[in-house]
Amino acid sequence: MAEKPLLRLLSCGSVDDGKSTLIGRILHDCGTLYEDQLALLEKERTSEGLPDFSALLDGLLAEREQAITIDVAYRAFRTANRRYLIADAPGHEQYTRNMVTGASLADAALLLIDAPRARAGLLPQTSRHTLVASLLGVPVMIAAVNKMDALGYAEADFRAIEREFLSRAGRLQFSAVYCVPVSALHGENVCRPGGTPWYSGETVLEILERLEPAVRTSGALRMPVQWVAKGDGGFRGLTGTLCAGEVRVGERVALSPSGLCGTVKRLAAYDGDAESAAAGEAVCLQLAEDLDVSRGEVLSSVGAEPEAADQLAARVVWFGDAPLVSGRAWLFRLGTASARATVTELTAKLSLETWGEIPAKELRANDLGLVKIKLDRKLAVSAYAECRELGGFLLIDPLTSATVGAGMILHTLRRGSHIFPHEFALDMRAQARQKGQTPRVVWFTGLSASGKSTLAERVAKTLHGLGRHVAILDGDNLRDGLNADLGFTEADRAENIRRAAAVAKLMSEAGLIVLACFISPYRRDRSALRALFPAGIFVEIFVDTPLAVCAARDPKGLYAEALGGRLPNFTGVSAPFEAPENPDLRVDGQRPLEELAAEVADFVEGLEIPDFLERAGS
Repeated sequence: MAEKPLLRLLSCGSVDDGKSTLIGRILHDCGTLYEDQLALLEKERTSEGLPDFSALLDGLLAEREQAITIDVAYRAFRTANRRYLIADAPGHEQYTRNMVTGASLADAALLLIDAPRARAGLLPQTSRHTLVASLLGVPVMIAAVNKMDALGYAEADFRAIEREFLSRAGRLQFSAVYCVPVSALHGENVCRPGGTPWYSGETVLEILERLEPAVRTSGALRMPVQWVAKGDGGFRGLTGTLCAGEVRVGERVALSPSGLCGTVKRLAAYDGDAESAAAGEAVCLQLAEDLDVSRGEVLSSVGAEPEAADQLAARVVWFGDAPLVSGRAWLFRLGTASARATVTELTAKLSLETWGEIPAKELRANDLGLVKIKLDRKLAVSAYAECRELGGFLLIDPLTSATVGAGMILHTLRRGSHIFPHEFALDMRAQARQKGQTPRVVWFTGLSASGKSTLAERVAKTLHGLGRHVAILDGDNLRDGLNADLGFTEADRAENIRRAAAVAKLMSEAGLIVLACFISPYRRDRSALRALFPAGIFVEIFVDTPLAVCAARDPKGLYAEALGGRLPNFTGVSAPFEAPENPDLRVDGQRPLEELAAEVADFVEGLEIPDFLERAGS
């Protein structure tokens, strides 16, 4: 009888529910431990004097010292029936990202539920891990209701927990859900039955032994281009790993999102040239045509191309310390492709109590939600349920390069496929040439009453006197019209800046020098602004005026209200202001206005002309 295929298993659940103990018990009872591991069990004992099976998996020193699992611990073992690769995920909430890593390729999830604690209801982390496993497409969920020995193997307690879990899990995307009463410490119903004469179902191992992993590599040809190899004689090879389908020499292939097409001339695998390659193989593929292909393109069969889109609906697991709010921009990584992404709408948050959707304006660390995303360019994408490699993405903080979210594409938004920005011949270059100036977006940031608008107006008069074409964008003026629907929460502030930047971009494309005055309190929002403009167009000026001075000026009476507790979310008082660390120019807001205006005007006039612009005259 042929051996069954490898099963990738995720072990998850809340901290102290017994994940490592159960996996250690499986390794022991299947007879897969080495002599040094058996010796470790003789040494490592629980308070009851029993072998501490968790010691087999908690390999990091920090984990052993704290008696917790921090990293994902991988263990491979074999039974007479098949091979297993187990990812033992940490249970603490702050390590949810590690659990996502373990779930990304799992064929089944083994969820530990602490029976004594679950009598009062499922723990939040139990719910979170169940939701994440479902969102990441893990098809089978096995809930091991652990520590039944502590409840005297009471059937009533197990059935109550089973009913609650199955009623919730039935609304998720699992193809099969099981509940098994176990004692990982004593081994009951893990690899052998026992302790529960009222339970006639399978043990955990019996369920695992008969599972058939889902086939994830079938379907149409998909190969994300990882690297373009260049060699002698004009050789250009497209390298990557086929994530679905197969490719053959002589086949006509397409590249997305560019739309280029070519014919496979040569195919090289790890052991030399080949006539074909299938899903899972890494190849170097040479086309007969000399095409300008770059990393991030996706190779497919002609007529079966993936969709190219720049607007998506997705589920997100959020890890960031700063909340996820609409209007904020992040780096977007999907396979080998990258783009800049703006969350245009936070549709809903997933409740850990009901596992349903609830309204929300932000996602905090370890929250799960539904979002809509706008990319700055089209990418070849797929629904996560159809292709993990083209449907799973990461969101990255552009300031710190930290991964702050993992997402799964649900579908593309049709509104994005019907929008085709027009490339006008009368572009920024032509407008700059006609006006005889270099377009700029001069972004003034600082506290309320720091003097931003007053300074910008004086600078505008100076530049106007020099014959420059200038426009002023002021925060309060935009909030009186375009942004009248926005408040002052972090989400509303992010959206306020996004809209202001869009207006400034249009004005700069008309050849104007735009003086934009916005508190813009968050560094990540200001950092995202620069990326919207061609290099050299955007400059940031920090009007550095101490809070005490701004409060003393208080021309609008806002500080008095904020300090009196009558004005919530006021920057510098009840809301943060993250001062620029490296602005293009920092000015002291306490200096005389005429001196400041002259300094800023000289600075703007002295900026170098960007390379992409022709010199537009004096």
